Amino acid sequence: MLRMMNDRDSLLRQLHELRSEHRDLDTVIARLAVDGVLDQLQVQRLKKRKLLLKDEIARLESRLIPDSIA
Repeated sequence: MLRMMNDRDSLLRQLHELRSEHRDLDTVIARLAVDGVLDQLQVQRLKKRKLLLKDEIARLESRLIPDSIA
């Protein structure tokens, strides 16, 4: 039981960190657009990282939701 709680706490910490990084990327991408910095390669890399984070966030969230009996 204690191990499950530690695993859950670890997943929640990871989830928090990923969501924070995802928000930070939103801010950076928006700032680049406002500043008129049009380094398309940099923006493309940031957006790709953001998508990877979104997928990882969804994966962690699904691990935190207990399986229901259908």
